[in-house]
Amino acid sequence: MAWVVGAGMLLSALAVTVGIITLRTGWIPPLARGHVRRPKLYGLGVLAMGLSPLLPGLFYFDVLPGASWDLRFFGMNAFVLVGLLLIAASQLMPVRRPSPTHEVLGDAASPDRG
Repeated sequence: MAWVVGAGMLLSALAVTVGIITLRTGWIPPLARGHVRRPKLYGLGVLAMGLSPLLPGLFYFDVLPGASWDLRFFGMNAFVLVGLLLIAASQLMPVRRPSPTHEVLGDAASPDRG
């Protein structure tokens, strides 16, 4: 059983690493590049999703002091839900607000008008 938990922890450590790299540099894995509009939110979401299986593994190997089963279960599900919501929000287009100069000048300042 230990090797199953260890393999899950290894994959989750990879996800945490990708989340940290995305937060620090803005790099996005190639499969997600076409969808992600906000790299910082994507990095936070991947980080939360990576922490979800990592923390129970640390409890399993007694690295962290034991917590109740309920706390581990609901904590893991909370990390998954928050991660999914952040990844979904990272794929939405940002709200475009008109610039103040565009409102004042109107369409007359448009460079394609003759």
